[in-house]
Amino acid sequence: MRVDLFDFELPRERIALRPVRPRDAARMLLVQGAQGPLCDHGVSDLPDLLQPGDVLVFNDTRVIPAQLEGRRAGGDAKIGATLHKRIDLRRWQAFIRNAKRVKEGDQLVFGGGVTVIAEQRHGDGSMTLLFEGAEPVEVLLDRAGTMPLPPYIAQRRGVDDQDQRDYQTMFAAEDGAVAAPTASLHFTTKLVSALDNAGIKREMLTLHVGAGTFLPVKADDTEDHKMHSEFGRINAGTASRINAARAAGGRVIAVGTTSLRLLESAAGEDGKLREFAGDTDIFITPGYKFRVVDGLMTNFHLPKSTLMMLVSALMGRERMMEAYEHAIRQNYRFYSYGDSSLLLP
Repeated sequence: MRVDLFDFELPRERIALRPVRPRDAARMLLVQGAQGPLCDHGVSDLPDLLQPGDVLVFNDTRVIPAQLEGRRAGGDAKIGATLHKRIDLRRWQAFIRNAKRVKEGDQLVFGGGVTVIAEQRHGDGSMTLLFEGAEPVEVLLDRAGTMPLPPYIAQRRGVDDQDQRDYQTMFAAEDGAVAAPTASLHFTTKLVSALDNAGIKREMLTLHVGAGTFLPVKADDTEDHKMHSEFGRINAGTASRINAARAAGGRVIAVGTTSLRLLESAAGEDGKLREFAGDTDIFITPGYKFRVVDGLMTNFHLPKSTLMMLVSALMGRERMMEAYEHAIRQNYRFYSYGDSSLLLP
């Protein structure tokens, strides 16, 4: 499909630079089926919009301080690095700002005396960085890194201490993401308690969101776009419980596109979810046949993005364009710190 079919105009003031407080006070647009009214709700209404036996599936990845600022050793060229995907204990794949000034073999010096070697350049413009020294990379990142806010926020204001809390979900447990699974940012202990009381089940998986989630689609046609890969894990117990809930008539509602992508990666053509541990580069566009996911809670996405294509695959492109037009007219807040939607095909 043509990428420009997923384009729309968004007023700049609709981009949220901070989340609402409390988190569950965000608005939520209910989109059901291919026709019918679009219903304005709040995230706190979620227990009333789902049914007992439904399963919400969350991503428990934790955002690491993956943004690094420094220079090339022996020179004054300023270099920025955004870690993307872990390769091994000491190596990360990273996107480099001012990459033309970096050659393979160069040493880069970041804050706190943290140094890396630029080992290899990849076809997508990223590089493999080898962290020097004996200290764990996690310790080095805590010393030198900052929270990697999305470009559409970071370009308009600086990262501050509040972001250390705001850009982390209440479920964050497994270190490795360089972008938050933002649909889960709306959840609070109060909302989770209300969901439990309503008989709505909760399950966890892990998908370490990479910086590739923010890369623009440069191809003119979706068939020519190469999707980035990310590491994910679903354990056997989680898969078994989700399968049982679905067999009993419950719906599987992915909380966020990251959860949805991993669920669909781990599902067989028979609709059964299986244990999974590895990379996924699944690219979901209109025409995709969903295997296990029955609904999605997600924020509002960028025009012409792979995530706009994903929600269009779930609900239909025309329906999602209608929903986004409604959200813009009704002053919903967009993107990572913005409002939510509940998509039930």
